[in-house]
Amino acid sequence: MTASSAARRASRSRTTKETSIEISLDLDASEGGVVEAGTGLPFFDHMLSQLGRHGGFDLSVKATGDLEIDSHHTVEDTGILLGEVFAEALGNKAGVRRFASNRVPLDEALIDVALDLSGRPFLVYEIEPPGVKILGDPPFDPQLAEEFWRAFVTSAAITLHVELVRGKNTHHIIEASFKGVARSLRDAVRVEVEGGAVPSTKGTL
Repeated sequence: MTASSAARRASRSRTTKETSIEISLDLDASEGGVVEAGTGLPFFDHMLSQLGRHGGFDLSVKATGDLEIDSHHTVEDTGILLGEVFAEALGNKAGVRRFASNRVPLDEALIDVALDLSGRPFLVYEIEPPGVKILGDPPFDPQLAEEFWRAFVTSAAITLHVELVRGKNTHHIIEASFKGVARSLRDAVRVEVEGGAVPSTKGTL
């Protein structure tokens, strides 16, 4: 485990009987977000790439899991570890914007996102995409997106609301949600005042 509060970066690994995952994250990427994602789930890799690129983060995710049983363990455990790494990289949150919201379209799909780096984990996920799996080898169950975000917000200790405004295409809906969260995270972690106070009347988040 390594971290640098000045550079706002962190890396961790996590191994269980079901998965083995390594993640590194830099919140202040100089190149606009360099992402490497390899989880054995092509669509999930694509979504993690959206998260890093549109969040403006350097992100590396390497995961192996029991995909012969189900994709659930790999997706959820990646969310758990990514949340831990995000919280560590963010540090004490001094001077950050804290709150952010975005409304992001992708063709016919429109997603509304609001979040708070609150220190209080809570997820409101109001998305019910069509039940079909997204094609790939193996295919991706869109219901796993909710499990990913729940694991992420719990470990990162943030409040996240994701709502489907409209949409018909499952791929578009899920991708717009990842882009929306990415843009909101990018805004929320931005340091507005160098050396500033933690944005809370409690003095801590």
